[in-house]
Amino acid sequence: MENAPKTLLEAIQYFSDEQTCIDAVAAMRWPNGPVCPDCQTTEPYYLKTQRRWKCRDCRRQFSVKVETIFEDSPISLTKWLPALWLLVNNKNGVSSYELARALGIGQKAAWFVLHRLRFALKNRSLSKIGNTGGPVEVDECYIGGSPKFMHRNRRLAAKDGAGKKTAVVGMIDRDSRQVRAQVVPNVKRETLQNAILEEIEKGSAVFTDASVAYDNLPAQDYIHATVNHVEEYVRGQVHTNGIENFWSLLKRGLKGTYVAVEPFHLDAYVDEQIFRFNNRATKDNPLDDADRFLLALSQVSNKRLTFRELTGKVGEMPIF
Repeated sequence: MENAPKTLLEAIQYFSDEQTCIDAVAAMRWPNGPVCPDCQTTEPYYLKTQRRWKCRDCRRQFSVKVETIFEDSPISLTKWLPALWLLVNNKNGVSSYELARALGIGQKAAWFVLHRLRFALKNRSLSKIGNTGGPVEVDECYIGGSPKFMHRNRRLAAKDGAGKKTAVVGMIDRDSRQVRAQVVPNVKRETLQNAILEEIEKGSAVFTDASVAYDNLPAQDYIHATVNHVEEYVRGQVHTNGIENFWSLLKRGLKGTYVAVEPFHLDAYVDEQIFRFNNRATKDNPLDDADRFLLALSQVSNKRLTFRELTGKVGEMPIF
């Protein structure tokens, strides 16, 4: 994208024109020119007054929002793109109330916008981490409110086993500094070790705490070392401080910005933090705000999240 903005102020000014936004999204989606989503015919002609294309073969009209997270949204791209910029470049995220005030839309619409954007940020790689020279740290954390702040009915339910904190397992490759994390139903040995087998290359060094859930990690597959946090936090090169750093960033955003997150949606917030963490500026990879924004924008295609899917409810979709 030519003359891409570098700061938030430049981004707001740059994306203040709808046609500029359309051109930016089209350039990311179709680097070789627009393509009809139905018949894949190239070189459709542009209807300037309607800001959409028309296929020369099947005669279908389509906009740049088709088959993206923006599809069927009456909210203009002049609001979508600044919202994306804010989400990927604010270390602690941005709340729906804050976004609603900034963009001049309703809070519920802003909440839906943010969840669509988080869906675009989700990019679970098929490749595994580890076995690149450095070890992989593995740990789990628990997300949820403190019982002393709960309503009495919910606090009593928590005593009966309901309303407990949600478990998240995470791992970080010390060599690439890339994080993988996901919500898990429990922290039993089978669950955590299956996550390790799915995400970490065999032959890698794996560092964990002394939790019994990591006992008997297949010795033929991994070089496993533990640190007992009752006695120490670091023993030579064996520690889990890297993944603990990620947990602190995740919890800071959840508690400070989002305040209350239901377990049903927690995976989306984890994916949001993973994107920012894995694409942060480092000595070897000096990314800036514009780089993160363009990377996120390149992931909006072929993704769709409806309100029904988001809420898990059946009913009429609200009009935003």
